[in-house]
Amino acid sequence: MGQSSSTEQISGVQREAESLAASTGALPTLQKAFSRLSDPQTELIPLDSLQKCFGLIIEDQSSTTEGSMVPKEFPVLLSHVGSAIVDQFFLTEKGGVSWVEFLRGYVNCCGRTVTSASFNNLFKVFVIAHNKAGLPVGLQFDSAEDDGKMSGSLLPTDLVMLLWMCWIMSWDSRKLQSSTSPGSSGLPDIHHLVLSAVESCAESSNKFDLWNSRISGLDVQLLAAKFHMWGVKTVPYLADCLAHFVYTRLGYFTTHEGKSEDLCFPVHANSAAEVCNTHLLTCGRAWAISLTLSGTLNEEILKACFPSETDGICVNLLYKSSLHGKGLNRFWSHVEGYNGPVLVLIAACKNDNNERRSIFGALTHQGFENREAFYGSSGSLYAIDPVFHVYLSSGREKNFVYSHLHPTMRAYDPHPKPAGIAFGGSIGNERILMDEDFVRVTFRHHAVDKTYQHGPLIPDQGFLPLEASVLEVEVWGLGGRTAKEVQNSYKKREELFTEQRRKVDLKTFGNWEDSPEKMMMDMVSDPNIVRREDR
Repeated sequence: MGQSSSTEQISGVQREAESLAASTGALPTLQKAFSRLSDPQTELIPLDSLQKCFGLIIEDQSSTTEGSMVPKEFPVLLSHVGSAIVDQFFLTEKGGVSWVEFLRGYVNCCGRTVTSASFNNLFKVFVIAHNKAGLPVGLQFDSAEDDGKMSGSLLPTDLVMLLWMCWIMSWDSRKLQSSTSPGSSGLPDIHHLVLSAVESCAESSNKFDLWNSRISGLDVQLLAAKFHMWGVKTVPYLADCLAHFVYTRLGYFTTHEGKSEDLCFPVHANSAAEVCNTHLLTCGRAWAISLTLSGTLNEEILKACFPSETDGICVNLLYKSSLHGKGLNRFWSHVEGYNGPVLVLIAACKNDNNERRSIFGALTHQGFENREAFYGSSGSLYAIDPVFHVYLSSGREKNFVYSHLHPTMRAYDPHPKPAGIAFGGSIGNERILMDEDFVRVTFRHHAVDKTYQHGPLIPDQGFLPLEASVLEVEVWGLGGRTAKEVQNSYKKREELFTEQRRKVDLKTFGNWEDSPEKMMMDMVSDPNIVRREDR
């Protein structure tokens, strides 16, 4: 397998390709995959075998036609993704792919590179699949260069299919890597991501209602350059879906025979009832947030996208106002002792009839603390619904989070610190401030905040402070099992201390005449009575 010819030139080319593949950490997997997929006589991988390796098999769902958000062209597009990946990354010779070209193709797809180049790879696969399916697409690439410049534009409906294609790649990778298969709950609602791109890329003259806009009815061209910049800034890890998909598929075909039923995905969109489920953190919103994160945080938030796993979605739910009660005291009883990253989601409305609801959130990389000052080491703010934006740390200040709960017994303070939860800004001038009763939330313009990047958290925010009614608050723990176990131990310890404080030693107070209660009663009855001090 992968043997070089007798010439020193070919041997050097092979060694270079193997060295690059080894730098990705996937060389053993690639060796096994090539051995499994290649023809022993020709030492080439047949083109159809490689296309089958990356092929997406789609279940025939009636919901893809009438009464569905899924375009009827989408299953056709997905059926050509496998061949598009092969055409983009793997050069063929004599009807197959050699060992060297197999390594080069993998490195070009999954090797370390800048984010913009990864996006170009994803867009090229999308365009090739469109062309193979005979579907019109407005994106073009300059073929004169290997990293040809992208031009043209996309329609919002094209973006929907691109995002759903990436979602299915993520679902497929997670299914093949997980010992407990994730559920096939269908395609998530991603309107907030699409509207984010439309808002960022469309001409300023194109005004539309963010709450009542139908994506299929938006006649807006998303220019290639602006769309590329939006992707790199807003969803920087979107292109990783392609790399993970290719690596996972090669690993799967290394250890399995490639059973078609394991690779089948039911293409249907969630209904409105499914989208508006009992949690603010729906699958689509969790996936959008995951595209801004990497490492363990990405892994933890993705559990909300696949709720049928053993570490289900509700395991990470620390607090929910409609379930546990509103207010800072209720909140504190459920989040205290959790020393790990947490995601706070807040649903609010500017008027009292619950129309035009907005959802925003904050991610902090440590648990909440009862302090009279801002604290934190890192974090980010999110505008989630109706339009998605992420505001990372600016690096100028560290006022990431403020959480202050007044103690039950406290001395008089002429200048008390405000009780509540805040993110960004400064005390008295917070970017986001939710009161201690979880009734009102105040937004201030990003100019008051040097901790997070600039941008509106809700549509039409304006320059003046804006108040809104709090509808729901959720807190999700992203610290994994360890953080949850530590919190459980903390709660058990606090319950034990509370129980011990409640116990009274009756032997100590068995004599009424010697009891503190008797002394207090006597003092209250006649505080001026002369008492002999015992020496």
